[in-house]
This record gives sequence, structure tokens and C-alpha cells, in this order.
Amino acid sequence: MLTRHSCYTDPVKNVTISLDEELAHWARRKAADENTSVSKLITRLLDREMRASDKYWQAYEQWKKLDIELDASKRVTRDEAHGRR
Repeated sequence: MLTRHSCYTDPVKNVTISLDEELAHWARRKAADENTSVSKLITRLLDREMRASDKYWQAYEQWKKLDIELDASKRVTRDEAHGRR
């Protein structure tokens, strides 16, 4: 079972990041297009990545619990998979 670290549930934390000029310009434009701040834009992007990563690991942990025996020696060949003779 995955446990959330306190950084996911604590009140807002201030973090300083450094961006190269091109990335900072893109972030400001993207935030303006979405009528939000760069801070909120980055928060949303990081949150999306965190949740996608968490979902992957949760699925992986569930898969590991399945009683599936994998035996690579019994797999089909590439030609068999593509119906070639």
C-alpha cells in the first residue's frame, strides 16, 4: 500500500526554482493563456505528474499480487505473432 508523504498533505510550502529564460517565458505565456499564475500552473503540472506516477505504482503493486505465472519459454515467436511462416 502506498502511503502519502507529508509533503502531499501539508499546508502550502514555498519552493524556489530556477528556470532558463526560454522555459520561464513559456511558463508566463502559458499561465497568462490560462488566466492563472506561474506558481499555480507549475503546481497543477506537478500534481498531474504525481498522480499519474502514483496510479502507475498502485497498478504495479496490484499486478504483483495477482497469481500469474509468467514463463517466457512458452511465448510465441515474432513470426508466429505476425502470422508469418
